[in-house]
Amino acid sequence: MRRPRRDPGPDINERLLRLSQVRLVGGDGSQLGLMTSREALNLAREAGLDLVMVAEKADPPVCRIVDYGKYKYEKDKRDRDSKKPKQDVKGIKLSPNIAENDLNTQIRKARGFLEDGDKVRVVCRFRQRELAHPQVGRAKIMAVVTALEELGKPDKEPTLSGKEMVIVINPKPPGKQKDGKAEDKQDSGEEV
Repeated sequence: MRRPRRDPGPDINERLLRLSQVRLVGGDGSQLGLMTSREALNLAREAGLDLVMVAEKADPPVCRIVDYGKYKYEKDKRDRDSKKPKQDVKGIKLSPNIAENDLNTQIRKARGFLEDGDKVRVVCRFRQRELAHPQVGRAKIMAVVTALEELGKPDKEPTLSGKEMVIVINPKPPGKQKDGKAEDKQDSGEEV
């Protein structure tokens, strides 16, 4: 059984000797111009650094004199930072005959999800006989929506599909949420 091949990364040092000519960038970012790959490798060795290909699709390919370990670390760090944090959809479940304290517990859970920046999917599940009165489930869902209106906003009205009534609450942007603090503070230098 063969092991999966590791990503070899960019071509460095002797692997670049197959190229006839490269455009060289110095360790400080200065353009050193066009030269043979052998000359570029000799310059990198004199500086005690590596010759790394940074743009192979260019004509001629662009190489840089840099410490390969540091280059790889910074590239991985840029890649990690460029990935956006994914917004999760968390869910809470209700029933039309949920008790008041249980409803408050679910609201507290949803509040925590919205504060973390996640969407909240509120599902009200009906049993067979409860489907005759969907307005009871809608009232429970709307109680959750009104309790969370300072942290999030529903994208649309609750929809009944099958035996479930569903609504998704999107978090408000961080600057738009209201704190419980007073908003009109007086500047210490101003007179009243």
